Amino acid sequence: MILIVSDTHCYYDTVNRQIEYAENVLGHTISCVIHLGDFGIYKAQLKEYFKKKKNKFLKPLYFIDGNHEDFKSLHSLVEVYEDYFTYLPRGTVHTIGGYRFLALGGAAYMDSMITARESVITDQQIDACLAIPREDVDIIITHDCPVGIGVPSTPGLEHFGDTGFPRSDELAAHFKPKMWLFGHHHKWFHTSDDHTLYYGVSGVWKGFGLLDYDYHMSMIQNPVSWKQTTALERFFIKLRIIRPGNPEQGKI
Repeated sequence: MILIVSDTHCYYDTVNRQIEYAENVLGHTISCVIHLGDFGIYKAQLKEYFKKKKNKFLKPLYFIDGNHEDFKSLHSLVEVYEDYFTYLPRGTVHTIGGYRFLALGGAAYMDSMITARESVITDQQIDACLAIPREDVDIIITHDCPVGIGVPSTPGLEHFGDTGFPRSDELAAHFKPKMWLFGHHHKWFHTSDDHTLYYGVSGVWKGFGLLDYDYHMSMIQNPVSWKQTTALERFFIKLRIIRPGNPEQGKI
């Protein structure tokens, strides 16, 4: 069984806490974790948690990038920490737990103050995905949601327009995947059409998804507490010197 999480924002320990809940409380056996972006690829936070405190994830973890990562250092950092987790680059297919996943991190462009341009999904990346034979993909995993499936805007962010990233409808039409999993919006969501089951996973501090055999997905709500962001940390976050901050208090 695969644990599906999203939007850790550098609070890496919440992943282990949800694994423990799934196994020790619910009685499931977790084979691995797939993280749907905003994992928290930032040098200081990674070094503190994995190198200094010598922590590890309880299960193998695979992640796609979101819109809150250090994109200038992403590729070097995932190499440094390759013994701790595995990055799934955009436009690549990976067989995990018997499913073939098309990975496409990133998001639609939002406010330039909170969204790095490198996070934007490009036409070249969409074209690379469309060059993949449709029969090679079972499930699409993205950080942002596809357009037109009804994901509501987050209150206060409506001025960014409708949810979803451009040309995602082309991916849906080309692959007709059995499932499409995403995060980013910090809310639970589920819908379907003639071909695809769509699941939006809320932030890891609210719970997780469980992907079982035969495309069966369960949404598990299990709130976990966060360490409160200090006033000094909030100051540096505003200056964009450090990131993340509590996503309950910040932007998506």
